[in-house]
Amino acid sequence: MRRERSAAFAPGRVNLIGEHTDYNGGLALPFAIAQGVTVRARALAAQEPARIEAHAVDLGERDVFLLSDSSPASGWRAFVRGTVGELLRSGQPLAGAALEIHGEVPRGAGLSSSAALSVALCLALIELAGTEQRSELEQAGASETDRLAIARLCSRVENDWVGAHTGLLDQLACLFGAPDQAVCIDFATLEIEPVPLSLGRWRLFVLDSKEAHTHAGSGYNERRAECARACELLGVGSLSEADVGDLGGLPEPLRLRARHVLGENERVREAVAALLAGELAALGALLNASHESQRDLFEVSTPAIEAVVERVRRAGAAGARMIGGGFGGSVLGLFPPGVDPPPTALEVHPSAGAHVLDG
Repeated sequence: MRRERSAAFAPGRVNLIGEHTDYNGGLALPFAIAQGVTVRARALAAQEPARIEAHAVDLGERDVFLLSDSSPASGWRAFVRGTVGELLRSGQPLAGAALEIHGEVPRGAGLSSSAALSVALCLALIELAGTEQRSELEQAGASETDRLAIARLCSRVENDWVGAHTGLLDQLACLFGAPDQAVCIDFATLEIEPVPLSLGRWRLFVLDSKEAHTHAGSGYNERRAECARACELLGVGSLSEADVGDLGGLPEPLRLRARHVLGENERVREAVAALLAGELAALGALLNASHESQRDLFEVSTPAIEAVVERVRRAGAAGARMIGGGFGGSVLGLFPPGVDPPPTALEVHPSAGAHVLDG
């Protein structure tokens, strides 16, 4: 039975380590954060043709379109139209609705505001429909199959409607996050393992470079294409299947890209081991190594990012690296006890994943 109102929250995420490995069949170690996107939905009176009225409250912008409208859009509107379109394509019944979108995640800061938006939209619209599928998804113990299906749907929104050829990292971190833990994701199998993120008196902060990035408009898609070409030349399905000894025959910059992916996978394994052993100084060194690989081998840093990394390290961070797809965004810093970050840095904590709210 259809509901009159619904609401859902989806968090942003911080990827502790494991960058550009998701679409290369590798490993990553993200966690959900407290900041996110809330979508409140209200059923519209039955009408033909049914429509969606969306209001991005923080931007003061609106969009109105028919459920049957699959025309392209840009910016946040592409996510709304894409989520509606993909839900309908998947067989999810929808009717007319008014949507209010509130966001706490800075757009373009590398904290995955886009995945939070599409996941929150998806959950709120399913909840409003009042279907059996919705009742399963709203339970705290929703099956991994359900959440994997939502992650794939939201990834299609980014790929096909927004034009960003992202992997599943952001969506899976958003959907499977939990308090006090990161999730280690193996993108070859989509196996997801919780990893305790016990920092004691150590703290994690992010500092925005103020250089906004968009996956669709940056060099992100170019890097994906380079990795795909390297796979073709090596005869492997993903770069994570490659052997280090086989990389010498690759032309540059493809060899550099492959070296980063294989090295980053190993750093994720070492980071999990460091967390389980409580060796946080070792984790900081891995963050530094990850950043240097992104800068020198994957070449996704910028002068603005480098300035922030240097600022965070000068403040006393044990490790710092850019997070997100690169070409802008934020820097993550791991600070020992008693050491304060630069002003305006945002402390981040592993928090609950996406969930339905009381309307």
